[in-house]
Amino acid sequence: MLLDHLAVSGETLAEAQSYIEEALGVAMQGGGEHAVFHTHNKLIGLEDGLYLEAIAVNPAAPKPNRPRWFDLDQFKGSPRLSNWICRSDDLEGDISRLPKGIGAPVQLKRGDLRWQMVVPDSGVLPFDNMCAALIEWQTKQHPAQTLTPTGCRLRRLVVSHPDGDELRAAMERTLIDDRIVYEVGPSGLMAEFETPHGIRRL
Repeated sequence: MLLDHLAVSGETLAEAQSYIEEALGVAMQGGGEHAVFHTHNKLIGLEDGLYLEAIAVNPAAPKPNRPRWFDLDQFKGSPRLSNWICRSDDLEGDISRLPKGIGAPVQLKRGDLRWQMVVPDSGVLPFDNMCAALIEWQTKQHPAQTLTPTGCRLRRLVVSHPDGDELRAAMERTLIDDRIVYEVGPSGLMAEFETPHGIRRL
């Protein structure tokens, strides 16, 4: 399993996009609409094959027949880094090794992209949404390869939760990444980036 991308949620896509662009000093690109969950996004390419996503409920789309991913139905307040997503080549195996309630695979597509995402029935990931979500790409070209380089690189992702030690133990069964730091504290995420404008944080 590998770190794949990070998601910033907003009450609107414009708010999430503005938050990222102001914080990192680079413009977002691409993106589009998601069927099934009826959300939409914008993207920024990062170094090392990662990308950063701004995501929000699509107000022009119908309400889905199930809770939206990333607990977006309940999202309120200012835009913030809300989720981290890991790439799997063995969804069933990784699901079995991760915390109960991680979810089940859902087949998805956007444009030419095809993938499976592991989504809980409630839309809320374990550990109050602080557990990583799982994705398995079914296209040869990863989305990050289609994005214009921005010169931004993830230095550190801090995952905080009151049961942070338990979350670390669960995640490190399948993912070891020196950039990821687990802390015991209030639920939340913080990402630190090297950018053309210096060190920036979300």
